[in-house]
Amino acid sequence: MQVIGNWELELDVDKVLRGQGADPAVLRSRNPRLIDLAGRALAEGRSLLDPAVASLSLPVSSFRHEKLTLEGGGVLSGPLIAQHMGGSSEVVVMLCTVGERIEGAIQEALETDPPFGLALDGLGNAAAEALATAASNRFEAEGEIHGMHPSLPLSPGMVGWPVEEGQTQVFRIVSANPLGIVLTSGGMMMPRKSISLVLGLGPHLQRAGRACDYCNLRETCRYQDHYL
Repeated sequence: MQVIGNWELELDVDKVLRGQGADPAVLRSRNPRLIDLAGRALAEGRSLLDPAVASLSLPVSSFRHEKLTLEGGGVLSGPLIAQHMGGSSEVVVMLCTVGERIEGAIQEALETDPPFGLALDGLGNAAAEALATAASNRFEAEGEIHGMHPSLPLSPGMVGWPVEEGQTQVFRIVSANPLGIVLTSGGMMMPRKSISLVLGLGPHLQRAGRACDYCNLRETCRYQDHYL
């Protein structure tokens, strides 16, 4: 297993606003103050981010009956896993977090300045998403050097991979200890601004669709055009 820190995250005001579930275009015309708060959150909160990724790359031992068995005995299973990773020869399992310090700042701000606290929360969400994207891109690029094509990156909670099942599978494969991540009984990671995901690699894999196609909010989300 390797732990990688010191990530350069691509963040801007619009991403902070989307991290709050807001539409940047609408807010610019209706509530400029929230734009200013997002900018302040980005300026003051970026130094509180501690992005780090723990990853483990394992060869695939077998695939049958929607169950992908990895070298060492780890198992990933479910309809979504079967659909996108059945042809993998290798799987990268990742835990991504931006750390605890931003969460402490969020809680403190929510008690004293709730609008700014929500802006900081949007920053934390955006940062975690940016980190997961950067990590996926890195391992995809490394795989392509060796002639390996990537699957769609998958996270527990996507349609076809329930969060409780998926998180348990991931945490049995890769240790969360180096990052200080704890998994609750309901499948939530602490620190909360953390994301787990898996990426299949194989010489004959074909990436199908977008992550948004398998999100539980796909019918109502307004931001699908902003994600791959």
